[in-house]
Amino acid sequence: MWLLRLLAVILVVAVGAGLLIYAITGKRQYLAFSWRLFQYGIVFALIVFALMIIERVAIIPL
Repeated sequence: MWLLRLLAVILVVAVGAGLLIYAITGKRQYLAFSWRLFQYGIVFALIVFALMIIERVAIIPL
């Protein structure tokens, strides 16, 4: 779980850095980079949450 939290913090820092660099330079490639990272982060988070819900709901016979 700590690894997922670390990845989330790194993602937020990377998106923030991309937006800051875009604000400084005005190059749209940094904005596109931040948007792409944000999208991948949302997809990854949804997959992790879905797996956590499936783990809670699924009854796995032994």
